[in-house]
Amino acid sequence: MKSIYFISDAHLGSRAVEHRRTQERRLVNFLDKIKHKAEAVYMLGDMFDFWFEYKETVPKGYTRFLGKLSELTDMGVEVHYFCGNHDMWMIDYLENECGVILHREPATLNIGDKVFYLAHGDGLDYRDHDWKTRLLFAIFHSRPLFRLAQMLPTNTFMNFGLEWARHSRLKRSKGKDDNPGFENVTSIVGYESAPTNGEEPYQGEDKEGLVLYAKEYLRSHPEVNYFIFGHRHIELDLMLTRDTRLLLMGEWITLFTYAVWDGEHMFVDNFIEGETEP
Repeated sequence: MKSIYFISDAHLGSRAVEHRRTQERRLVNFLDKIKHKAEAVYMLGDMFDFWFEYKETVPKGYTRFLGKLSELTDMGVEVHYFCGNHDMWMIDYLENECGVILHREPATLNIGDKVFYLAHGDGLDYRDHDWKTRLLFAIFHSRPLFRLAQMLPTNTFMNFGLEWARHSRLKRSKGKDDNPGFENVTSIVGYESAPTNGEEPYQGEDKEGLVLYAKEYLRSHPEVNYFIFGHRHIELDLMLTRDTRLLLMGEWITLFTYAVWDGEHMFVDNFIEGETEP
Protein backbone atom coordinates (compact mmCIF):
# COMPACT_ATOMS: atom_id res chain seq x y z
CA MET A 1 0.00 0.00 0.00
CA LYS A 2 1.20 3.49 -0.83
CA SER A 3 1.01 6.20 1.82
CA ILE A 4 -1.61 8.85 2.57
CA TYR A 5 -0.38 12.41 3.17
CA PHE A 6 -2.03 15.31 5.01
CA ILE A 7 -1.11 19.01 4.84
CA SER A 8 -2.91 22.29 5.53
CA ASP A 9 -2.78 26.08 5.59
CA ALA A 10 -0.16 27.20 3.09
CA HIS A 11 -1.95 30.54 2.51
CA LEU A 12 -0.28 30.87 -0.87
CA GLY A 13 -0.28 34.42 -2.19
CA SER A 14 -0.47 36.03 1.24
CA ARG A 15 0.60 39.66 1.13
CA ALA A 16 1.86 39.27 4.69
CA VAL A 17 4.41 36.62 3.66
CA GLU A 18 7.61 38.12 2.25
CA HIS A 19 8.98 34.83 0.94
CA ARG A 20 5.79 33.67 -0.81
CA ARG A 21 7.51 32.58 -4.06
CA THR A 22 10.02 30.50 -2.09
CA GLN A 23 7.16 29.17 0.03
CA GLU A 24 5.27 27.96 -3.05
CA ARG A 25 8.39 26.32 -4.45
CA ARG A 26 8.98 24.47 -1.18
CA LEU A 27 5.42 23.15 -1.23
CA VAL A 28 5.77 22.07 -4.85
CA ASN A 29 9.10 20.41 -4.05
CA PHE A 30 7.44 18.47 -1.22
CA LEU A 31 4.63 17.29 -3.51
CA ASP A 32 7.18 16.29 -6.14
CA LYS A 33 9.09 14.18 -3.61
CA ILE A 34 5.99 12.25 -2.53
CA LYS A 35 4.32 11.79 -5.92
CA HIS A 36 5.57 8.20 -6.39
CA LYS A 37 4.89 7.26 -2.75
CA ALA A 38 1.40 8.71 -2.36
CA GLU A 39 -1.90 6.99 -2.88
CA ALA A 40 -3.71 10.18 -1.84
CA VAL A 41 -2.98 13.67 -0.56
CA TYR A 42 -5.49 15.42 1.70
CA MET A 43 -5.23 19.21 1.80
CA LEU A 44 -7.21 20.48 4.75
CA GLY A 45 -8.01 23.98 3.57
CA ASP A 46 -6.55 27.48 3.28
CA MET A 47 -3.88 26.40 0.84
CA PHE A 48 -4.59 29.81 -0.72
CA ASP A 49 -4.70 32.99 1.34
CA PHE A 50 -7.72 34.00 -0.72
CA TRP A 51 -9.43 32.30 -3.63
CA PHE A 52 -12.45 33.50 -5.59
CA GLU A 53 -13.79 32.09 -8.84
CA TYR A 54 -15.77 33.83 -11.51
CA LYS A 55 -17.49 31.89 -14.28
CA GLU A 56 -14.58 32.24 -16.68
CA THR A 57 -11.83 33.64 -14.44
CA VAL A 58 -9.73 32.44 -11.52
CA PRO A 59 -7.00 34.24 -9.53
CA LYS A 60 -3.68 34.71 -11.30
CA GLY A 61 -0.56 33.06 -9.95
CA TYR A 62 -0.06 29.70 -8.22
CA THR A 63 0.99 28.15 -11.54
CA ARG A 64 3.66 25.89 -10.02
CA PHE A 65 1.26 24.61 -7.36
CA LEU A 66 -1.68 24.09 -9.72
CA GLY A 67 0.57 22.38 -12.24
CA LYS A 68 1.84 19.98 -9.57
CA LEU A 69 -1.73 19.16 -8.47
CA SER A 70 -2.56 18.33 -12.09
CA GLU A 71 0.55 16.18 -12.42
CA LEU A 72 -0.38 14.23 -9.28
CA THR A 73 -3.94 13.54 -10.39
CA ASP A 74 -2.76 12.65 -13.92
CA MET A 75 -0.53 10.03 -12.28
CA GLY A 76 -3.52 8.57 -10.46
CA VAL A 77 -2.84 10.12 -7.05
CA GLU A 78 -6.07 11.21 -5.39
CA VAL A 79 -5.89 14.84 -4.26
CA HIS A 80 -8.64 15.84 -1.82
CA TYR A 81 -9.15 19.51 -1.04
CA PHE A 82 -11.21 20.71 1.94
CA CYS A 83 -12.39 24.30 1.59
CA GLY A 84 -11.22 26.54 4.42
CA ASN A 85 -12.29 29.98 5.55
CA HIS A 86 -9.85 31.66 3.13
CA ASP A 87 -10.77 29.62 0.07
CA MET A 88 -14.44 28.81 0.55
CA TRP A 89 -15.46 30.54 -2.69
CA MET A 90 -14.47 27.71 -4.99
CA ILE A 91 -16.71 26.53 -7.80
CA ASP A 92 -15.26 23.82 -10.04
CA TYR A 93 -11.90 24.98 -11.39
CA LEU A 94 -9.76 22.69 -9.25
CA GLU A 95 -12.08 19.79 -9.98
CA ASN A 96 -12.38 20.28 -13.74
CA GLU A 97 -8.91 21.55 -14.57
CA CYS A 98 -6.72 19.87 -11.93
CA GLY A 99 -8.68 16.69 -11.17
CA VAL A 100 -8.99 17.53 -7.48
CA ILE A 101 -11.77 16.06 -5.30
CA LEU A 102 -13.37 19.02 -3.52
CA HIS A 103 -14.95 18.79 -0.07
CA ARG A 104 -17.11 21.65 1.18
CA GLU A 105 -18.03 19.99 4.47
CA PRO A 106 -16.22 17.80 7.02
CA ALA A 107 -15.93 14.20 5.89
CA THR A 108 -15.73 10.85 7.65
CA LEU A 109 -13.67 8.48 5.54
CA ASN A 110 -12.58 4.88 5.87
CA ILE A 111 -8.91 4.62 4.96
CA GLY A 112 -7.71 1.07 5.26
CA ASP A 113 -9.14 -0.27 8.50
CA LYS A 114 -9.23 3.12 10.23
CA VAL A 115 -11.91 5.81 10.40
CA PHE A 116 -10.77 9.39 9.74
CA TYR A 117 -12.74 12.55 10.48
CA LEU A 118 -11.25 15.31 8.31
CA ALA A 119 -12.07 19.02 8.17
CA HIS A 120 -10.45 22.40 7.91
CA GLY A 121 -11.85 23.32 11.34
CA ASP A 122 -13.49 26.66 10.64
CA GLY A 123 -17.01 26.65 12.07
CA LEU A 124 -16.19 23.70 14.34
CA ASP A 125 -13.75 25.48 16.64
CA TYR A 126 -15.49 26.21 19.95
CA ARG A 127 -13.35 29.33 20.30
CA ASP A 128 -15.28 30.80 17.34
CA HIS A 129 -18.70 30.60 18.97
CA ASP A 130 -19.01 34.28 19.90
CA TRP A 131 -21.73 36.16 18.01
CA LYS A 132 -19.31 38.25 15.93
CA THR A 133 -17.51 35.20 14.57
CA ARG A 134 -20.80 33.39 13.90
CA LEU A 135 -22.09 36.45 12.03
CA LEU A 136 -18.96 36.64 9.87
CA PHE A 137 -19.19 32.90 9.22
CA ALA A 138 -22.80 33.29 8.05
CA ILE A 139 -21.99 36.30 5.87
CA PHE A 140 -19.02 34.71 4.15
CA HIS A 141 -20.98 31.51 3.47
CA SER A 142 -23.90 33.47 2.03
CA ARG A 143 -24.81 32.51 -1.53
CA PRO A 144 -26.34 35.96 -2.23
CA LEU A 145 -23.04 37.57 -1.19
CA PHE A 146 -21.16 35.20 -3.47
CA ARG A 147 -23.37 36.10 -6.42
CA LEU A 148 -23.07 39.82 -5.62
CA ALA A 149 -19.29 39.58 -5.45
CA GLN A 150 -19.24 37.89 -8.85
CA MET A 151 -20.94 40.98 -10.30
CA LEU A 152 -18.15 43.29 -9.13
CA PRO A 153 -15.16 44.08 -11.37
CA THR A 154 -12.82 41.09 -11.33
CA ASN A 155 -10.02 42.66 -9.31
CA THR A 156 -12.25 44.35 -6.72
CA PHE A 157 -13.20 41.40 -4.54
CA MET A 158 -9.81 39.67 -4.94
CA ASN A 159 -8.04 42.79 -3.73
CA PHE A 160 -10.49 43.12 -0.83
CA GLY A 161 -9.98 39.50 0.20
CA LEU A 162 -6.18 39.59 0.03
CA GLU A 163 -6.03 42.84 1.98
CA TRP A 164 -8.46 41.53 4.59
CA ALA A 165 -6.30 38.42 5.03
CA ARG A 166 -3.08 40.48 5.17
CA HIS A 167 -4.51 42.83 7.78
CA SER A 168 -5.79 39.91 9.87
CA ARG A 169 -2.43 38.11 9.84
CA LEU A 170 -0.42 41.21 10.69
CA LYS A 171 -2.84 42.08 13.49
CA ARG A 172 -2.48 38.60 15.01
CA SER A 173 1.30 38.66 14.65
CA LYS A 174 1.81 42.06 16.24
CA GLY A 175 3.57 41.58 19.55
CA LYS A 176 3.03 37.82 19.62
CA ASP A 177 6.68 36.85 19.10
CA ASP A 178 7.52 38.16 22.55
CA ASN A 179 4.52 36.63 24.31
CA PRO A 180 5.84 34.41 27.11
CA GLY A 181 2.66 32.33 26.90
CA PHE A 182 4.02 30.65 23.77
CA GLU A 183 6.50 28.66 25.82
CA ASN A 184 3.75 26.17 26.69
CA VAL A 185 3.01 25.16 23.10
CA THR A 186 3.97 21.57 22.42
CA SER A 187 4.82 20.65 18.86
CA ILE A 188 3.61 17.41 17.32
CA VAL A 189 7.20 16.49 16.60
CA GLY A 190 7.78 16.16 20.29
CA TYR A 191 9.52 19.30 21.50
CA GLU A 192 8.49 22.52 23.17
CA SER A 193 9.21 25.77 21.37
CA ALA A 194 7.93 29.29 20.90
CA PRO A 195 6.13 29.44 17.55
CA THR A 196 7.10 32.22 15.17
CA ASN A 197 3.84 32.26 13.23
CA GLY A 198 2.04 34.79 15.44
CA GLU A 199 -0.89 32.50 16.23
CA GLU A 200 -2.75 32.11 19.50
CA PRO A 201 -0.93 29.43 21.50
CA TYR A 202 -2.40 26.08 22.44
CA GLN A 203 -5.11 26.65 25.05
CA GLY A 204 -4.85 23.33 26.82
CA GLU A 205 -6.95 20.21 26.47
CA ASP A 206 -9.88 21.67 28.43
CA LYS A 207 -10.06 24.93 26.42
CA GLU A 208 -8.76 24.28 22.91
CA GLY A 209 -11.79 24.63 20.65
CA LEU A 210 -11.15 21.84 18.15
CA VAL A 211 -10.18 19.45 20.94
CA LEU A 212 -13.49 20.17 22.67
CA TYR A 213 -15.35 19.65 19.39
CA ALA A 214 -13.64 16.31 18.77
CA LYS A 215 -14.37 15.09 22.29
CA GLU A 216 -18.03 16.00 21.94
CA TYR A 217 -18.28 14.37 18.50
CA LEU A 218 -16.56 11.24 19.79
CA ARG A 219 -19.31 10.65 22.33
CA SER A 220 -21.76 9.81 19.55
CA HIS A 221 -19.19 8.51 17.04
CA PRO A 222 -16.77 6.32 19.04
CA GLU A 223 -15.63 4.58 15.85
CA VAL A 224 -13.44 7.53 14.79
CA ASN A 225 -9.72 6.73 15.04
CA TYR A 226 -8.27 10.01 13.76
CA PHE A 227 -9.45 13.59 13.87
CA ILE A 228 -7.26 15.73 11.60
CA PHE A 229 -7.84 19.48 11.34
CA GLY A 230 -6.11 22.54 9.95
CA HIS A 231 -7.16 26.13 10.71
CA ARG A 232 -5.34 26.72 14.01
CA HIS A 233 -1.78 26.98 12.65
CA ILE A 234 -0.40 25.10 15.65
CA GLU A 235 1.08 21.63 15.82
CA LEU A 236 -0.67 19.25 18.17
CA ASP A 237 -0.70 15.47 18.52
CA LEU A 238 -3.12 14.36 21.25
CA MET A 239 -4.50 10.97 22.25
CA LEU A 240 -8.18 11.45 23.11
CA THR A 241 -8.71 7.78 23.99
CA ARG A 242 -6.72 4.61 23.63
CA ASP A 243 -7.99 4.27 20.04
CA THR A 244 -8.52 7.88 18.99
CA ARG A 245 -5.88 10.47 18.10
CA LEU A 246 -6.27 14.14 17.20
CA LEU A 247 -3.85 16.09 14.99
CA LEU A 248 -3.76 19.84 14.39
CA MET A 249 -1.74 20.23 11.24
CA GLY A 250 0.30 23.37 11.82
CA GLU A 251 0.86 25.37 8.63
CA TRP A 252 3.09 25.80 5.56
CA ILE A 253 4.36 29.33 6.24
CA THR A 254 6.94 28.73 8.98
CA LEU A 255 6.31 25.19 10.28
CA PHE A 256 5.82 23.15 7.05
CA THR A 257 3.98 20.38 8.86
CA TYR A 258 2.82 17.17 7.22
CA ALA A 259 1.46 13.83 8.36
CA VAL A 260 1.71 10.48 6.59
CA TRP A 261 -0.30 7.30 7.15
CA ASP A 262 1.44 4.16 5.87
CA GLY A 263 -1.46 1.82 6.51
CA GLU A 264 -0.35 0.95 10.03
CA HIS A 265 1.21 4.03 11.60
CA MET A 266 0.78 7.79 11.52
CA PHE A 267 3.96 9.85 11.34
CA VAL A 268 4.16 13.62 11.68
CA ASP A 269 7.12 15.79 10.71
CA ASN A 270 8.20 19.18 9.38
CA PHE A 271 9.53 19.37 5.84
CA ILE A 272 13.01 20.90 5.66
CA GLU A 273 14.46 20.99 2.17
CA GLY A 274 17.69 19.08 1.92
CA GLU A 275 17.14 17.35 5.27
CA THR A 276 13.66 15.79 5.41
CA GLU A 277 12.80 12.82 3.22
CA PRO A 278 8.97 12.58 3.34
